Formats: sequence, structure tokens, C-alpha cells
Amino acid sequence: MQNCNNTNSANLVDLSNIYYTDIFPIKENSSLSTREFLQRVIDICLEFIDESNDRSRPILRYNDPDEMKTKFNFNIGKEPINLEQIVHDCAQALYYQVRTAHPHYFNQLSCGLDIVSLAGEWLTAAANTNMFTYEIAPVFILMEHEVLKKMRHIIGFYDGDSILAPGGAISNLYAVIAARQKMFPEYKSKGLRALPQQLVLFTSEHSHYSIKSAGAVCGFGTDNVIEVPCDERGKMIPSELEKLVKIQYEMGNRPYFVNCTCGTTVLGAFDPINPIADICDKYNLWLHVDAAWGGGLLLSSKQRHKLDHIERAQSVTWNPHKLMGTLLQCSTIHFKQDGLLLETNEMCADYLFQQDKHYDTSYDTGDKVIQCGRHNDIFKLWIMWRSKGDKGYERHIDHLFEMRDYMLKGIKARGDKFHMVLENPECVNVSFWYIPSRLRNVPHDDERIKELGRITPILKARMMQKGTLMISYQPLGDIPNFFRNIISNSGVQKKDVDFLLDELDRLGHDL
Repeated sequence: MQNCNNTNSANLVDLSNIYYTDIFPIKENSSLSTREFLQRVIDICLEFIDESNDRSRPILRYNDPDEMKTKFNFNIGKEPINLEQIVHDCAQALYYQVRTAHPHYFNQLSCGLDIVSLAGEWLTAAANTNMFTYEIAPVFILMEHEVLKKMRHIIGFYDGDSILAPGGAISNLYAVIAARQKMFPEYKSKGLRALPQQLVLFTSEHSHYSIKSAGAVCGFGTDNVIEVPCDERGKMIPSELEKLVKIQYEMGNRPYFVNCTCGTTVLGAFDPINPIADICDKYNLWLHVDAAWGGGLLLSSKQRHKLDHIERAQSVTWNPHKLMGTLLQCSTIHFKQDGLLLETNEMCADYLFQQDKHYDTSYDTGDKVIQCGRHNDIFKLWIMWRSKGDKGYERHIDHLFEMRDYMLKGIKARGDKFHMVLENPECVNVSFWYIPSRLRNVPHDDERIKELGRITPILKARMMQKGTLMISYQPLGDIPNFFRNIISNSGVQKKDVDFLLDELDRLGHDL
């Protein structure tokens, strides 16, 4: 992709004279031109994959938004465009796209590009089927049934039900509304007036914002999503949770839902499930575990202990598109009780979900989900897991932690060039400040921390302008900006970690 204008190879068909009307499905017997167009697009994808895995190539070619608008033609005109121009558009779009599969991309929880999972996504797109009935997606519906049952068994739910949802935020929303249905079933038909008291949710101050969002969506109000204080390692403090639950009862409200985060977004902390579960049992609260980030640790015998007692939850969110490396998006929500998803969401749309079909309609999923149309997110997970097996996935997870440990050793070996925000992190999140030369002999007090927070986004901008490295940064509570490095790409090796640490020094030593 060195030149986005160079998209021609030994072409069998001149696409400059071919339009959408000259290929399937509009034109019959157009296999040759259809294949030529698709092959050209596939070639662009393959070149992008090659470049994304070439450590000598940039992660991105950065442009400010206004500059990008002058380089890429976003216009949709009135007249058709020939397919040669469409091929060029495809090449140009990837030319300017961030290479999230690059081994020097450490920016997000979802990094890397698993090739087997990619093959599954390509086949999924070709099948282009909805996931609401067995009638139109027989293989994929049964595949989803089996994979989700396997995931529930790994959690420790030996009955129950599950569904794939469009992201962890929606998975968490499913948990909130299912808990409401279980505890206050009249709400579904009668609405807020059916609630005897104000319902209150609890989540840690470091949890994902989606719990607060669910409170807003469900009409409880964000003021009634109570943030529970965390300890110095970012874990919810159970005694503080119990104290806040008691306060809400004393106010005449009804605490009903507790979110226990296993793998917080920033620090990667794991809330203590067992004591939180004890409090939920004591006060009749629904326990949900948001393991969107940390769920992958269940596949590793070395790391699984961080989610001990997860089977005590009533629901669990687990995103394979994060630590497991499945292509975006792939998020699951699991319930201990079978039938609750259907009870919560069923609307009995008989024009879609007829009960007198000639097969077992219990396999139809459409009436137990919020949305009607649902993307096929199972095939890319199934085929990836099938290619690795359980043992391969355990090696996958263990490798990520080995790279994290190597990074921690590298930071320590480089002395005063770095300062850890959190020592010995539980997950693959490594939170730190880079220390430029002028601040290395300065006491680590509030003034230096403030200055490090100021220069962190400047160093991030230098990374992106050079295109050599990407690491996320953010503040956390009273702590100013710091880097949060994520190793979730199974292609990352020790040399990439060394490059990361040395490149930070090269780009930032003079700040």
C-alpha cells in the first residue's frame, strides 16, 4: 500500500468500464467480472495484512481531520461510479487506516488480527444471514448454541442461557434488564409505576461507564447508579459496598443490582467476587460479573484464579474480541437461569417467530433479544477456537502475560526513565509515566506528577505523527494523564516490547 493509486495487477477485466449493474446479482452470467472485482478487493486486503505485520512499516499515516477531508473523497454523487474507482477507494481507505494488527499498536483492549478469525468473518459476510431463526441460519444457530454452552460451562453455569450481543455495553444492559425482570416482573408491562421503590444499582468507581448508561436507558437515572470506592489497586472495597447498600435501604430505596468488574478498563483490576457475592446474598441483590475484559483468563489454568467464585454470579459478560483475540465485534452475555432471556425480551411477533414451524422453535433466538436483526458473530469465534483448541487458547492467554511480565522487567531495567502508576498489575494493562531527561532527578511529588500528566498527551501526539507507536493515555480520578499499555495481540514478541520502551525514550527524552 505504498501507493494507493497503484491497484492494478494482471487484470482479466477492465473495471473502468464495469459498473455495479455488470456484476452479480444484477447481471446474470457475470462471474468473470464479479470475480475480478472481488479479487482486486481481496488483494488490497492481503496487502494491508502484509503491511500490518511488517514491523518496518508505519502503524498509521496521520492527518488532522481537515487535512484528511482534502485527501479522501467522501462524496456520494448522483451517478454510478465505475468499479475501478471503487477499487481505488478501497485501497485509499486502508492506506489511511490505523493498522490495529501491527505489533507496535498497544492502544486498545482489542488489538491484533487473527487470520483464522478473519477467514470466519469473510465467510460470514458472504453468507449475509440474520441470526434470529434456525430457519435462515441453521448451521450458525446450532454453532452459537454449542459455543455459548461451552462458555457457560467454563464459567460454572451448567444450565442457563446466553446470547451474543453487539458489544460489552449491550451485554451489561441485558444483565440489568434481566435482573429487573426476575425481581420485578410487572415492570415489563406496567413500566416504572409498577416499581414499589426507586431501584438502585452499584458498581465500582473504576468500572465501565456502561453500567451508568444502563441506569439511564432503563429509566432509573444515573444518580441511582452508585459508585463504590476502590482500594489503591483499583478493586471494589466490599465493606464500602455494604455501607452504601445500607444507606440506600435507610433512604427508602430498593438496592437490586451489583456489578462486579473482573478486569477494569484502565488498571485491569479484578473486584473480589466472593465477598461481594456474600453481600448480594445477604441483601437479596443480583450479582453481575462484567468480565468483558478479564473473561479470557478463564481459559488459562495459571490465571483463572483471578475469577474464582464467578459461578456465584447470576450473569456474566465476556467479550471474546478482547483477550481472546476474536475479530470485532464478539461479545457474550451468560445467565445462570434458563428462560430468563426469553421472559425478559419476548414480544411474540408471530410474523417472524411462529410456534407451529416444522422444527424445534426453541432454537430460534430472535424473541429473546433486544434487537430484531442480529449479526452473525459466532462463526469467527467458533472457527478460531476450533483451530486453536482449548490448549492453544491457554497458550495464547499465557503468552500475553509473558509479554506483560517482560515489559515490567524492561521498565525496571531502564531505571529512572519510567515510573509505574500501579506495580504488579493483575491483567495485561501496564500503567506508567514516561520520564523525560529533565525530570529524572526530580522528587516524585505532586508537582512532578502534574507535569508528567501534562506531557503525556504531547508524547502521544509525537507517536501518531511519526506513525511508529500507539499507546493509550487517560487520567484516573485524581491521577493526571498516564499511559495505559495493552498487550492483547498474540503476535507481540519481546523485540516489540523493547522497541516500545526505547521508542518512547527516543520520541520523548527532550520533553
